[in-house]
Amino acid sequence: MNKHGHLADFLQARRGQLRPEDVGLRTYGERRRVPGLRREELAMLAGISAPYYTRLEQGQSRNASREVLDAIASALRLDESERAHLHALARAPKRGRPAGRPRAERIAPATSALLAALESTPAIVIGRRSDVLAWNRPGHGLFAGHLDPGSPNDPGQRPNMARLTFLDAHTRDLYTDWPAKARAVVGNLRLTAGRYPDDPLLAGLIGELTMRSPEFATMWADHRILACDVADYEMRHPLVGTLTVTQQTLQSPQGSGPSLVVATADPGSPFATALNLLAHATAPQEATQPRHVAETHTT
Repeated sequence: MNKHGHLADFLQARRGQLRPEDVGLRTYGERRRVPGLRREELAMLAGISAPYYTRLEQGQSRNASREVLDAIASALRLDESERAHLHALARAPKRGRPAGRPRAERIAPATSALLAALESTPAIVIGRRSDVLAWNRPGHGLFAGHLDPGSPNDPGQRPNMARLTFLDAHTRDLYTDWPAKARAVVGNLRLTAGRYPDDPLLAGLIGELTMRSPEFATMWADHRILACDVADYEMRHPLVGTLTVTQQTLQSPQGSGPSLVVATADPGSPFATALNLLAHATAPQEATQPRHVAETHTT
């Protein structure tokens, strides 16, 4: 983030990704010093003054109206998720005293009961920073079978799906199209960073990934937003082979609590069979073996 803040970073990055020809502007072959649109060009497209847009992009104005933000979003060709992210960045409060260390996230008893009820369907509960707060047996087996199944129970040892995606060789090999999965992870982190700009743990995670993963640093610099609620992924699982699953992310009503991620496959497909095999393989040992009841007959 530059000295002007998240909003300035976002506006500058997205302006730089738009070419004049993308928005119907003619350049008459002139040489341009900067990539993408100039500030005055974007201001013209949005119907606002260039000085005002410059102040907004430099963080000198934080009182833009919804109408102005919508005009800028339209000029930048933002989709609905990106537009919502722009509004969230513009509403972010100015920094005051450093925020205290956030409390460890927990799941509600009802969520635990739901997770247990999905005993044959891979499911995991993810916190807002992509920490794994809980998983059922198939969820652990599908997404991170190489890790300790009890690790989500300890807040200090919880796996983090963003960290696993970029820094863990097993998780990287799990996805046939790893770049697509990685972009989804970065896009969701962008949305979270817009909602919680002062979260020190989230900032620390982003800083760590930026330093340790060149791919993450490149994707993060793009400022792409991706609300990935439903996506199909081909996975190369070491236990049940290659399968395609639909990963659905179920958010809490206000979007502030943990999310439930569920993996399903088309009923009757070979992929559904593979998930059934995984559920059987990860079931408690005593549940997979028939009980032998010895009957004694006396006369």
